[in-house]
Formats: sequence, structure tokens, C-alpha cells
Amino acid sequence: MAPRRPERDVAAADLIARRKGEHLTLAAGRDVETRRRAGWDDVQLVHDALPAVDAADVLLGTRFLGHELRLPLVISGMTGGHPRASEVNDILARAAEKAGVAIGVGSQRAALRDPRLAPTYAIVRERAPTALVIANVGVSQLVAQDEGTPLDATDIAAVVAMIRADAIALHLNYLEESVQPEGQTRARGAAAAIRALVRRSPVPVIAKETGAGISRVVAQRLRALGVKAIDVGGVGGTSFAAVEALRAGERSDARREQLGEHFRDWGIPTAVSVVGARAARLPLIATGGVRSGLDAAKALALGAALVGVGRPLLQRALEGQAAVDEWIARFALELRTAIFLSGGSTVADLRAAPLVVEGDTAAWLAQLRWNARAAAPPGRRTSPPLGRRSADAPAAAEGASRR
Repeated sequence: MAPRRPERDVAAADLIARRKGEHLTLAAGRDVETRRRAGWDDVQLVHDALPAVDAADVLLGTRFLGHELRLPLVISGMTGGHPRASEVNDILARAAEKAGVAIGVGSQRAALRDPRLAPTYAIVRERAPTALVIANVGVSQLVAQDEGTPLDATDIAAVVAMIRADAIALHLNYLEESVQPEGQTRARGAAAAIRALVRRSPVPVIAKETGAGISRVVAQRLRALGVKAIDVGGVGGTSFAAVEALRAGERSDARREQLGEHFRDWGIPTAVSVVGARAARLPLIATGGVRSGLDAAKALALGAALVGVGRPLLQRALEGQAAVDEWIARFALELRTAIFLSGGSTVADLRAAPLVVEGDTAAWLAQLRWNARAAAPPGRRTSPPLGRRSADAPAAAEGASRR
């Protein structure tokens, strides 16, 4: 017989599950995107009119945290802990396995409270046995809140084992928690808790913002705490302040509804955040407003290792498997075309491709004194073979435009 679960935990799990169902509905179907752009429209890759390879020979594979991926894409952790989430995760996981991309799950706290919900997460590993799968817990769950105790080493091990995860995302979502009617906003001791998590976790820890971006200083602090990668999660995609404002409105909580509307666009645009977070010298995931393979190419050129996509794939998952597979296929074609037309032959070549940054993104970078030029990886050839110009070594005049 299964051990009796405390009634308080059951009630808390039910509330979390209900909230996750609301998040899924609102994120997929309501007006919850930021009004400010991610910055991809401000980034222009310089066209190469004389590519050196065939488009079909462009390689889209990459390596992340020791895992080979066929595309530099993460299906962002969005859901779990609710009956509808199981079907969504099933579809997304099948797509991840087929396309050779990484996939995350939503926060697993609900399943820790109520193990009956674990299958809504475990379905991901069942359907994606060889994919890079990323577990998920929140930073607010690591420190003492008004209710509940912080997660301990046993909990972290359970979260990882639940989906046989290859890494664990620690989501930093204090903006969402600030607006959420039942939000947890105690942050004192969070840094020490992150350091402890890194020591206890059996898999690499990825620090993940959920829509407000990571600054250069915070990225460097996270590196010092021992995280192995950073998902910048910047402004430009889904605004969880907007999601929580809608939830507050449905509860007649006018104060928090207004708070969410006022903070809907709070944070650092994704393109800016990628440039700033590069200072940590960790693998970066650019999540927030990536809506095409061209957006992805620009993020990779700025210094990201992968891009994360959430809402567009959630919406396609609600349409069915074929819609998700088609979206990923189009993404791959667009990314391949961007690499080809900028003179490259691999994803890594984008790091040295010449680019121009303009508009609001350029203004952000200028005022923060962050340089948009991404350093080429060690050992990268600095000049092309005689008679051939490669994307690895752009002409000096074009390179100057990237400053």
C-alpha cells in the first residue's frame, strides 16, 4: 500500500495542478506576449553572395553539455502536473526524439507533492529515450517560504529520477512570483541555495530566467555559484507577468492584475541578454521571442549555443503531432538558409559571421557598454586559405560593422 500523503500536501498539489492547467490555457490562447521585441529585428547578418559550400551540405548539429544534438534547439520546459499536460508533453517529446533536439519539462514541484502527477512528466523520457531531457525546479522552492519547506537533496534526486534527466533547469522567476496571487517572493539565501543545489545535483544545473532576462553581472554570479549553463530567458516572448495578471483578474484581484500589466514588459530583451551573459563564458540558451530559424541564427551569431522555443510549439502541440513536426522542419530550413547565405557551413560559423546591430538593441548595448561582437572559439582560423574567403574570417570592413 502506498504511504498516506498528508492532506496538506494533497491540497497544495491540487492547487498547483489547477494553476498549471490555467497557465497552459492562458499561455497558448490569450494575449500574453510582451509588447517589447526580443531584438532579433535589430540584428542583421551580412549577406555573402558567393557561398563556399552547397546549402545541402550545411551542418546543423551541435554539442551541448556533452550531448550531441541534430539542431541547436531546446523545446522549452512548459508544462506537466496537469492531465492536459500529459498529452502535450507526449507530442513534444516525440518531436524532440524525431528531430534530435533537447526538451525540458515544467516545474516538477506538483509531482513532489503528489506522486500521482509524476507520469505527466515521465512521459517525456518514455517518448524521447535518447533526447537531452531537462528537469525543472524553481529557485523559490530552494529557500524557506511562508508555507512549505525548501527542497532537499532527496527531492532533487527524485526530480531527476522522475524523468531520467540529463540536466536540471533552475528557473529564476521572481517577476512571475511577484505578480502571482499565491507567489513566493522570499529571496534571502537564494545564492547559497543555488550553490548547495549544484553540489547535490547528480546532473548539470542550468540557470533559467523565465522572461525577464539575465544581466552580465548576474551571469557572472551564476558562474561563480557553479551552474554549468545559462538560459537567458529574456523579454520578447511570453510574459508571465501578463499570464499572472489574467489569473489575478479572474480572481477579482485588481491590485495584482494592475501590477502584472505595469510589469508586462519588465526586463532585458533577449538579444541584449545574450550579449551580456556571454561574459560568464558558459554555454547560453537564448529563449524569449525566437519565432523562426532566422531568429535562431541571429541569437547564435550573438553568442548563444542553443535557442529555446516555448509558446509556438505549445500552440502547435495543441493542434497535433504533425503541426509540431512541421514547425521544427521549417525552423531547420530557415536556419540552414541563414547559415548558407551568411557564408558559413556549420552552426559554429555563425559565431564569426559579420553582423550589424541597430535600433533599440544597439542603444541598450551602447548604454550598458556591452560589445555585440562574439569572440570566436579557441583555435578558430583567423584567415582563409589563399583564394577563398570563409565565414570564419570575414573581411575587415564587414567585421568592423559588427562593433
